[in-house]
Amino acid sequence: MAPKVLIVLTSHSKLGDTDQPTGWFLPELSHPYSVFEAAGYSISVASPHGGVAPLDPSSVDFSKDDASALEFHRTKASVWENTQELSTFADGRGAHEFDAIFYCGGHGPVFDLASDPTSQAIAAEFFEAGKVVSAVCHGPAALVDVRIPGGKFLLEGKQVTSFSNEEEEMVGKTKVVPFLLEDKIKELGGRYVKADKAWEPKVVVDGRVVTGQNPASAKGVGEAVVKLVAEKHGK
Repeated sequence: MAPKVLIVLTSHSKLGDTDQPTGWFLPELSHPYSVFEAAGYSISVASPHGGVAPLDPSSVDFSKDDASALEFHRTKASVWENTQELSTFADGRGAHEFDAIFYCGGHGPVFDLASDPTSQAIAAEFFEAGKVVSAVCHGPAALVDVRIPGGKFLLEGKQVTSFSNEEEEMVGKTKVVPFLLEDKIKELGGRYVKADKAWEPKVVVDGRVVTGQNPASAKGVGEAVVKLVAEKHGK
């Protein structure tokens, strides 16, 4: 049977209290999706509300020199316009069915997935079932308040990366987001690491938890997930 991955996108479309649009970030979906597709994965895509998951329009311009991301945007709209409601995969159903879960970044996740109890329960279920839990850029926001049985934070004691404070400052969003992801990970006991320079790729694998720092890390996260799943199945 083909390996299966559940991709989770944000349903949040506004940047804090501003009228600025936000959502998920194009290359952070397009590159891992392409990796999973090339590896023969069965892919399901979900969001808290289901239906259309909002694409951050600025990510299209960000990808102006990224031919594969632009091709994905042109040809794969059904991927994010017809997402399943995340609750469909609750109560162990997703953890039983899938080999991995992947949380796409973009600023949206810090506003909805970070505090979504359904998402938190599903992430914990995947981890407890021995499946791969992965995220990129702001996607790790979905994991920061996830607790596993016994009350310990899922990320506690683990080496983790995410969009850095420096990068958040460079995009001018430090006063808009509800928390800085680098700080939050450190506060809950995660061992935060980052690339030597802002915007450089950084992928961190700690057991079955895979995280990437920024858009440049998205493809690497997908590749790390595929490698871990293959190792588990002895391939």
